[in-house]
Amino acid sequence: MRSGFATIVGRPNVGKSTLVNTLLGTKVSIVSDKPQTTRSPVRGVLNRPHAQLVFVDTPGIHKPATLLGERLNQVAVGSVGDVDVVVLVLDATAPVGAGDRFVAERVPADALVVVNKVDAASRRQVLAQLVRAAELERGECYPVSAATGEGVAELVEAIVARLPEGPALYPDDMVTDVPEAFWVAELVREQLLAVTRDEVPYSVACRVTEWEWPRIRCEILVERESQKGIVIGRGGSVLKEVGTRVRAQLAPGAFVELFVKVDKDWQRNPAALQRLGY
Repeated sequence: MRSGFATIVGRPNVGKSTLVNTLLGTKVSIVSDKPQTTRSPVRGVLNRPHAQLVFVDTPGIHKPATLLGERLNQVAVGSVGDVDVVVLVLDATAPVGAGDRFVAERVPADALVVVNKVDAASRRQVLAQLVRAAELERGECYPVSAATGEGVAELVEAIVARLPEGPALYPDDMVTDVPEAFWVAELVREQLLAVTRDEVPYSVACRVTEWEWPRIRCEILVERESQKGIVIGRGGSVLKEVGTRVRAQLAPGAFVELFVKVDKDWQRNPAALQRLGY
């Protein structure tokens, strides 16, 4: 029996959360085409006949503009330490730039390198990206499509081979250790990003303030009064759509109440970040 932790790291929008969900075969991380969607480490458990892999999804490492951004970088870089395997994810459709090299310098020399989104790139692009990935002088490189699953089985086998021998770390029926309240708040934020598209500011945070099943009260925080209208929508249309989408991903009978509150400049306020768990 082998067991251990594998941390997934990379720049924003390289597909880390989609990759984790595909590796697990189920959704444990919210997904958006917006940078910095992941704000907290999310652990997902994959059981194999003779192995248990615990994947850790992390925030994208970026050049921070706020205290929140600094905290997210600290979380991501900190997640690289004391794990068995580190997986560095690159985007097959984008040049390997200073940001990728910045991340590569912060991972172990034997970190596996994944070139993701090969389904959206030409064969020539993929080959060129594999060459650039090799120039980072880290571990073996794996072309993968998190969207289609191509190459994922080979990646899992490579990770299992690096895990130490040991007993399972989690019960075999456990998929994630994410608390339910945290998961619902994340679903609300994910659907806000999906429904409002580019209109919604990144200064949105969500937290569950009451949980008396089937009633769940979730608070949506924005930084300025002018942002409330965007999040609420005309006649409450945005909140209604978000609530409908969130309920569709919960157990039958769930009733989700959404409220919008202004918490001025919370991304730069240490006390606010602590309240929100960042």
